[in-house]
Amino acid sequence: MRRNLGKLKSERAMQDHHKAKGGGLGKGALKWADVPYGHHDPLSYAIAARDRSTVEMVNDAVRHKQVMLAFQPVVPAGQSDRVAFYEGLIRVLDATGRIIPAREFIGAIETTETGRIIDCLALEKGLRTLSMHGGLRLSINMSARSIGYARWMRTLTKGLDADPTVAERLILEITESSAMLVPELVTGFMDEISQRGVSFALDDFGAGFTSMRYLRDFYFDILKIDGQFIRGIAQDTDNQVLTTALATIGRQFDMVTIAESVERADDAAFLTAIGIDCLQGYFFGAPSVKPVWLTPDARRGAA
Repeated sequence: MRRNLGKLKSERAMQDHHKAKGGGLGKGALKWADVPYGHHDPLSYAIAARDRSTVEMVNDAVRHKQVMLAFQPVVPAGQSDRVAFYEGLIRVLDATGRIIPAREFIGAIETTETGRIIDCLALEKGLRTLSMHGGLRLSINMSARSIGYARWMRTLTKGLDADPTVAERLILEITESSAMLVPELVTGFMDEISQRGVSFALDDFGAGFTSMRYLRDFYFDILKIDGQFIRGIAQDTDNQVLTTALATIGRQFDMVTIAESVERADDAAFLTAIGIDCLQGYFFGAPSVKPVWLTPDARRGAA
């Protein structure tokens, strides 16, 4: 026993000596772990490296014009044979030609210049699509940060001026978290643009921390309830209560309510029963870069 204790003390002394000389978690160990010196948190370094790679991938896609919209239908509850409007979701192609959805890169670029450019491209493509298809209604995602971005504002103004019918068929979606970054700027922008006929949707409602005071002051026409409350709702009593409450808030402020991420028939039936106005999700159609209105037997949905 004493020999074992002596050996243990000797090993600890050697470890302490090693750390004092730059071993342990110092420069040598980090270099051995392939983490550059100065990055003392390997997880943070890995996340930062991944984000840099993601931004480079998106920048390459923008540079080579490998950016497109995928379109997903939003249907009136209980009337899945009709389409109220489509949401245009930004996509990029990576170096191998794979279509990359926004959820894979938007977090890495949201606060960067690349994020603003992606917003511009999404809006440009959405406005062009609306101009080409007169019976179409379309929603396009935007960040509140883009309101102060000159190119984005020029794109919006030019598109609305070029075709008088576009404004009343365009819906701009702003996420709850984005809107709350600069609520006063958002309300002023919405007040101005809504006078031209553009509608606004508050996206991912319930995922953030919207002040009820700002919700009252916002000019949102549509309230999209976040998918975390919707998936499996038919079997989840907690989400049933929460979604019913969120829908009640929407109705109180005279907003059309939309449930996101509807993937099952029983969930769709429950949401219809509690009075949700529209439904969106894979149960009714996946986002597609080849929308139905481009096919010979196209069914052009109009609300």
